[in-house]
Amino acid sequence: MTTPSDQTGSLEAAIRHTETLLEQQPELAIEQAKEILKSVPKYPPADLLLAIALFRIGKTKESLSALDRIVREQNKWAAAHFEYGIILGALGRGDEALFAMQKTVELKPQHPEAWRFLGDHLMATGRSEEGDRAYAQHVRASAKNPALQQAAAAMIENEVPTAERLLKAYLKQAPTDVTAIRMLAEVAVRCGQSEAAESLLLRCLELAPSFTAARYNYAVILHRRNDSTAALQEVEQLLVAEPRNPSYRNLCAVILSRVGEYARSSKMYKELLDEYPDNAKVWLSYGHVLKTEGRQEDCIEAYRESLKRDPSFGEAYWSLANLKTFEFSASELTAMNAQLKSEEIDDESRLHIHFALGKAFEDATDFAESFRHYELGNKTHNDSINYDADMNSARSVRLQNTFTKDFFEQRSGVGCSSDAPIFIVGMPRSGSTLLEQILSSHSQVEGTTELPDIITIAKELREQAEAAEDEISYDDVLASMDGEQLKLLGERYIETTRIHRKTDKPFFIDKMPNNFLHIGLIHLILPNAKIIDARRHPLGCSFSNFKQYYARGQSFSYSLENMGRFYRDYVELMNQYNLALPNRVYRADYERTVSNIEEQVRDLLEYCDLPYEEGCLRFFENKRPVRTASSEQVRQPIYKGGMEQWQNYEAWLEPLKSALGANVLKDY
Repeated sequence: MTTPSDQTGSLEAAIRHTETLLEQQPELAIEQAKEILKSVPKYPPADLLLAIALFRIGKTKESLSALDRIVREQNKWAAAHFEYGIILGALGRGDEALFAMQKTVELKPQHPEAWRFLGDHLMATGRSEEGDRAYAQHVRASAKNPALQQAAAAMIENEVPTAERLLKAYLKQAPTDVTAIRMLAEVAVRCGQSEAAESLLLRCLELAPSFTAARYNYAVILHRRNDSTAALQEVEQLLVAEPRNPSYRNLCAVILSRVGEYARSSKMYKELLDEYPDNAKVWLSYGHVLKTEGRQEDCIEAYRESLKRDPSFGEAYWSLANLKTFEFSASELTAMNAQLKSEEIDDESRLHIHFALGKAFEDATDFAESFRHYELGNKTHNDSINYDADMNSARSVRLQNTFTKDFFEQRSGVGCSSDAPIFIVGMPRSGSTLLEQILSSHSQVEGTTELPDIITIAKELREQAEAAEDEISYDDVLASMDGEQLKLLGERYIETTRIHRKTDKPFFIDKMPNNFLHIGLIHLILPNAKIIDARRHPLGCSFSNFKQYYARGQSFSYSLENMGRFYRDYVELMNQYNLALPNRVYRADYERTVSNIEEQVRDLLEYCDLPYEEGCLRFFENKRPVRTASSEQVRQPIYKGGMEQWQNYEAWLEPLKSALGANVLKDY
């Protein structure tokens, strides 16, 4: 006679046998599960194994039907939600998979793999902070050592010093524990110590080359420090191992956009949208790439799809306004105003909507209401940042004192001999995109984008200065370098920018405006490069910055006083460079270019040692990707609309005029 305990034991053995068959012979697992269910109808473990096995032999419809029933009937069963999430993810139903993983960890907070998959889905949808927390929960749930569990708990609570102390103490006892090393690298990232984090992650990969979590973190760091070539290599290696991993594909799409492979990037975003169709952030990212490609109608549709998913998503409204040529409908204006009245909207979405409404009321010629919204958007952002105008002015004075005529004469003949780069520098919103479009329409010149490479070199020099025992600055480090070191920096720039060049044209453009701060560096490492100063009326340029919300940086632009001081510092620094390096920098005035384009194009090409080509006057026919806010304007014939727009707001610009000063304004 079979006792209840005997029956339970044989049932458990049958389930274990089915699990073994599932890995090797899913067809036999199906037969075994069905036999169990004949004896014990609707037995949940056998039901679940049958559904998984059906999926593995390609019977997707039957599998999903069974899983739908199981999670409805066993709604508190974490294992069922987890397996359902795995299968949904494999089928590309990312939004549903994310929900299933959230349900799993809600029911079973110590489920390590559910936290890992949840982190992947969150990263794929741009929710990086939540993704980081999910990964930390994965470590906490999977770690066997109490010290690592405590460190992970500290990281979840953002108690960084505690996590650092625990991890360093643990690594003294176990110096090759790659999980702990990776966690310490994350601590370093949170402390802003990117070099230390990079070294730790490299150590992880030396010890465990297949440690994909560490490789992913390493790729992210490379991307953040603008080493796009290396970052792309790492993420493509990850995709070889896990081609469907959503977080890897999202990172790859971001990097591809950075290096100018827009077609691949938009294709990857489109695939992610097939999996996460209800995610507003993925729709927004897709729209950004479409904008760069010049697909304006598709771009507008993507931004509107984003708003359908999240009507409070202010960044999508601002992205529409930032097309510059777009005008909101009455219903969209009503929707934005309704969002501003909501108590649930966050500050970031609020400021985005203020900037968007500023543009909308400007289009409607209601300049008082337009300025009110621009001012509110700027104040909201300015209150959240820590910009120091005095520090910037001091930096400008220091650079003026360092980069003198004698300084450059003593270093004549140094640097890399390449004449390939054409730098367009100056203030943002100064007409630099127009100049880039004109030059890139020449048969010998390739347009790229705002390349980060010079700023990256300058940042490294600044870090060297900060690490020195004596109190020195970035320009002091540069001044101490010999000819060979400067040449190597120039060669490095030519090499690292190669990934952005898609043709074999002899010249290419680097349009990073803030490189005006680094003209001394550019001249020393690339003495044959061309440098163009894009200049615009100080009030026109400054107010255009004030009404522009930047995704990152340009912290000076969110106050009229700070904006005016920054522009004044820029002019004074450029005056010094012109004294120290006569005729080295070509000044291209926006107003003159717009008023007499043929004359200015001829002068510009002569400075660049390029033969005149009529195609440069038809720059608007150039179909190259353009990433800046002026992308749609430069795809049209010469745009004069921005020349005098500031005059409509002159009644409110006294703080800007005062900060600019009479000397800056007198030339206009």
